[in-house]
Amino acid sequence: MILRPATPHDAPALADLGRESFCAAFAHLYREKDLDTFLERAYSRGAVAAEIADDHHIHRLAEADDASRLLGYVKLRAPSGYAEYSDAANPIALGQLYTQPDLTGRGIGAALMDWALAQARGRGHDAIQLSVWSGNYGAQKFYQRYGFAKIADIGFWVGEQRDDELLYELRL
Repeated sequence: MILRPATPHDAPALADLGRESFCAAFAHLYREKDLDTFLERAYSRGAVAAEIADDHHIHRLAEADDASRLLGYVKLRAPSGYAEYSDAANPIALGQLYTQPDLTGRGIGAALMDWALAQARGRGHDAIQLSVWSGNYGAQKFYQRYGFAKIADIGFWVGEQRDDELLYELRL
C-alpha cells in the first residue's frame, strides 16, 4: 500500500469513493431526496476538487502498490469546525476516513489514521476532532482504540434530516 497526497486529478476517484463508502454504510437511513442533496454537496466531483485545491484541507490517499486501485483516504481540515466545543487552542478536524467497503478491517484505516495523527502533531495542533454517527459502533470502537473520547453531542445534517452525532477529540 502506498500513501500519497491527493492531486486535482484524483477528484473523480475521491468523489466516487466518498459516495460509495457513505452510501454503503448509511444510504438506508435517508429519504432519496435528502441523500441526493447531501451527496451533491459533499461528494460531487466539483466539491471534492475544490477541497483538494483549498489550503484548509489535506487529503491523503491509500493506493494499491501498483497504483491500480484507490483503497481509501483521509481528509483533515484546519481550522477545525468543531473548535467551539473544546478548550483546545489549535484543533484540527478529521473530516473523512473512508476505505473501499470491501476492504474494511484490512489495516488501511489504521495506516491512514496513523498518518493523520502524525500530520496533526507535526503541524502543531493540540487536538484532533471528528464526528461519528451515534449508531456507528464499529467506527466508535476504532476511534476509541486511538484514545479519542466523546466531548459533545452534535447534529449532522443530510438534506433535511438531522442525525445524532458524537463529537470525539484526542488531545495531542
